[in-house]
Amino acid sequence: MKHRKLVVALAGGATVFGGVYGLAASLGLTSNTLGAGQAVVASCQSVAMNATYASTYSATVPGYTVTTVTLTGMATTCQGLPYKITLSGAAGASLGEATGTTPASGTTIAATFSNVSAASVTGVAAVIGG
Repeated sequence: MKHRKLVVALAGGATVFGGVYGLAASLGLTSNTLGAGQAVVASCQSVAMNATYASTYSATVPGYTVTTVTLTGMATTCQGLPYKITLSGAAGASLGEATGTTPASGTTIAATFSNVSAASVTGVAAVIGG
């Protein structure tokens, strides 16, 4: 009796395994390549820059909009590099982004924005480098 139960259990297990294996074999999965790397990132800027804002009244908004963000105190080692400046609002949501290249001389970046409500701005973020 015990032998018979063992044979039935093994047969059932083989049937289940064969069915699962057959389904897995019919899945047809392929894969792209995957790579990873790591590098030390050196900053071209060692001290904080200062952001100032220019605004203008807009009847469309209505209210004041940020027209220009000026970053001062840029290190000369950051000259001629690409930049992005983002104005953020509630919960860190992006309100607008300006991109460009830092000037080849001088220490000031002036970025232009359009239709960004000044009342909604709670933060500014900048990245310099390429």
